[in-house]
Amino acid sequence: MQRILFYLLACCLLLNAPEAQAQKRKSRSAHSKTSKTAVKKKGRAAGRKKGKAAAAAPLPPLKNTGDFDAVYSLHGKGDASAAVTNSAALQSLDAFIRACISQGAFPGCQIMAVKDGEIIYQKNFGYLTYDRSQPVTDTTLYDIASVTKVAATTLAIMKLYEEGKINLNTYLKSYLPFTNGTDKAYLTIKDLLLHQAGLKAFIPFYKETVDKLTGSPRSDLYSKAAEKQFTVPVAANFYMLSSYRDTIWEEILNSNLDNRGRYVYSDLDFYFLEKVAEAVSGQPIDQYVYENFYRPLGLKYTMYNPWKKGLKRQCAPTENDQYFRFQLVQGYVHDPGTAMLGGVAGHAGVFSNVRELAVILQMLINGGEYKGKRYLKKETLQTFTGFRSSISRRAYGFDKPEKGRDDGGPASDLCSKTTFGHQGFTGTCAWADPENGITFIFLSNRVYPSADNGLINSLKVRFKAQTYIYEALGYGR
Repeated sequence: MQRILFYLLACCLLLNAPEAQAQKRKSRSAHSKTSKTAVKKKGRAAGRKKGKAAAAAPLPPLKNTGDFDAVYSLHGKGDASAAVTNSAALQSLDAFIRACISQGAFPGCQIMAVKDGEIIYQKNFGYLTYDRSQPVTDTTLYDIASVTKVAATTLAIMKLYEEGKINLNTYLKSYLPFTNGTDKAYLTIKDLLLHQAGLKAFIPFYKETVDKLTGSPRSDLYSKAAEKQFTVPVAANFYMLSSYRDTIWEEILNSNLDNRGRYVYSDLDFYFLEKVAEAVSGQPIDQYVYENFYRPLGLKYTMYNPWKKGLKRQCAPTENDQYFRFQLVQGYVHDPGTAMLGGVAGHAGVFSNVRELAVILQMLINGGEYKGKRYLKKETLQTFTGFRSSISRRAYGFDKPEKGRDDGGPASDLCSKTTFGHQGFTGTCAWADPENGITFIFLSNRVYPSADNGLINSLKVRFKAQTYIYEALGYGR
């Protein structure tokens, strides 16, 4: 009998064991919830070491457009800022830039960084040329190349857009009747701003104007003196036949749309956008941005064609051009296409310095306001500066970081996704980060004496310089 009772008791214990174990597991899970959350935060790689990790909760979408609620004016001298919590990063930046100059990345540069309106860093490095005869100063002017796209043309387009004079979804033919009858007539303003209208990346217009046998500029197209038919100033003592500008536009209109449905960065988009702004406003682009932005902002050294104002020696020279203009280009725009249009274009041509570009960026990061005057509506900035393409990182007119986390693309990885700005071929960049209240400008003449010098990119100079600024402000640690 005892054996039978013992047997029945053992069976009961066995039948209850799974329920007991399940309850035990449930209790253990409840008590270790906080611990598991901490493990997840260590990353998926750590989780894989001990087997398949549980699926992490999806991260919230990244904010990509600023609120533009804070308004500041530039102040400070770039030294002893309370905002700088890691001064060693600025010392590393100084050493890095000097090393880049020693390696021949560029002869000199200007750098400025601003946090909530306060200039936390402003320095000039090196010289205008490698002979070290003229140091870079606060008043040195740089050819900002494609930063012109955002410091001139996009400003104009935004202003005309908010005035109801430009519709981003309207076809080009509505603003530029000369496109009728071509495949450019049905390009939209939006696609041009996003570099996805299908246009070629680049057309080297100057090549057709150079004699293929002698390698010299054609005498029927160029003159050393301004004469009745040769009125387009391409460089010092170098004038182009006025009517050849029509040939340039004919070549653009006849070019193939090879890139429909694709993102292809193209200067040609901004050739058209400049013409749209001029047609709608009734003013040349240089006059429009001067009257509506540069002059009221108090900018004295942001301009097209500084040579016309006697500022040639103040300009950092760009290339010692031995393929088209056959001279050192200084005070005249470096970009050949812009030069052939007289130095004024939508994609290049503006000269400036870090201080004045910082004013433009501060106005934008303020939501279109500066020193009590409104230049653009906050809503316009929100429309133009967020991610606006499903096939690229681009905003309307502005470049941005890549959409993925921890990938700044052309900007520092420490920038927020609200950041917008642009780089320039001559060795320049200008970035505004409204979420963090930071603007960053880097200007150099890396194309001196040759545009073939690509050290600025291989050394990641602009990317690293901006990262040092963010680290100095306590980001990324």
